[in-house]
Amino acid sequence: MIRAHILIKGRVQGVGFRANTRRKAYQLGIKGWVRNLRDGRVEAVAEGKKEAINELIRWCHRGPSMARVTDVKVEKTEATGEFRDFTAKRGSY
Repeated sequence: MIRAHILIKGRVQGVGFRANTRRKAYQLGIKGWVRNLRDGRVEAVAEGKKEAINELIRWCHRGPSMARVTDVKVEKTEATGEFRDFTAKRGSY
C-alpha cells in the first residue's frame, strides 16, 4: 500500500473534477480525499495498492472531459491507513 499526494493544475475546477476523482477512486478501491484549492488547483490524497494509485495518477493527467490539465505533481510515501473511504471535500477557501 502506498500514499500519493497529488496536485492538479489547469482548468480543473467547475468541471466535475472532484466528483469524477471520487468515482474513479471508488472503482479502483482507493481511500482518501480530493478538494479544490483557493489557487485554482485540485488536491488529492490517495492510499491504495501501487497499481491502483498509478492508474488514478494517470487518470488525473486527463481528468473529466471538460477539464484541461496542464500539470500534475505527485509525492508518494508509505500509506498510513487513516482513511475509511474516498471523499470529495469542500474547497480550502
